[in-house]
Amino acid sequence: MIILAIIIGCLVGIILGANAPVISYIYSDYLAISIIAALDSVFGGITATLKENFDFKIFVTGFFGNAILSILLTFLGNKLNVDIYLAAIVVFVGRMFNNLTMIRRFYLDKWSESKLKKAQELLKTEDNEKQENNTKND
Repeated sequence: MIILAIIIGCLVGIILGANAPVISYIYSDYLAISIIAALDSVFGGITATLKENFDFKIFVTGFFGNAILSILLTFLGNKLNVDIYLAAIVVFVGRMFNNLTMIRRFYLDKWSESKLKKAQELLKTEDNEKQENNTKND
């Protein structure tokens, strides 16, 4: 269900992005930081789903809360003429990499377990065949 929502969201984003006007340079910092904050929330949601502790309320509030906070930091930084939004980028991108690492490890462990089970089943069938051949030869 969540995978379907992600795919639909990506398709809607592609369609809207292809038909959207070009963003002014003035707002490019705001858009970049809000996209990074949103991606951080999405990867966090995927990680929570894999850990089986996903909560939609936490996801939605984190999604919009992170985006709004990052936009406010960017606005404050622009007013102070300091690139405060870079701190938010470092934090969000670091969390994104941590979440991607957890997702990757989850699927690698799952893949390794399936390979191990297949190997164990193969060994069992070979042992059974050997035992049957030994009983036939006796």
